[in-house]
Amino acid sequence: MDQEVRKTRSGKPKTRIQAANRETILAAALPIFAAYGYRGSTIDQIAKSAGMSKPNLLYYFGRKEEIYAALLERTLTEWLAPLRVLERDGDPETELRFYIAAKLRMTFEQPEASRLFANEILSGAPVIRPYLETELRALVEAKASVIAQWIADGRIAPVDPVHLIFTIWATTQHYADFAVQIEAVLGDRARAPGFLEETTEAILAIILGGARPAPSPR
Repeated sequence: MDQEVRKTRSGKPKTRIQAANRETILAAALPIFAAYGYRGSTIDQIAKSAGMSKPNLLYYFGRKEEIYAALLERTLTEWLAPLRVLERDGDPETELRFYIAAKLRMTFEQPEASRLFANEILSGAPVIRPYLETELRALVEAKASVIAQWIADGRIAPVDPVHLIFTIWATTQHYADFAVQIEAVLGDRARAPGFLEETTEAILAIILGGARPAPSPR
């Protein structure tokens, strides 16, 4: 992500209070950006939600874009962490099971972060496009290479590695980005305490079922 976007007027927080105030601002900003997008959100809205004056907020973040970029950076760091640990030498089903379950858990626990990212992408990724074209591309290529090796070793079915990753992203994030549609279709079932576990098992069965190698002919 652009280094100028990352900088804040006050630099890194020097005290616990400063760090806590930055976290308060980010927590207040997330649902606002998720609901209204970058263009539809204002510093005044965020300051009011954070319980701060506008000048106080601007001490920590010099402009709206800095808050927005910080939230996107945090979202990508957290989301990509489970993908980064996908290991070539691990059992493919175990590795994919861990990654899919982790992504679904993040989606259910942090739906607003998913919507924030979706809004950024739908608007053409004006802030994070350089990151997508460099760091994200390199990570996807590296993990696609891991999956390709599993395929070459006959450990999973011959699926396209990059499209497998895209499918995992699309399927897991769907439950946040299209939550209104899901709740409209499923009603109370979508709000039941065990819906995350139910969803996880269903998605694992579908994706892992398609990735398992065909049994050897007798």
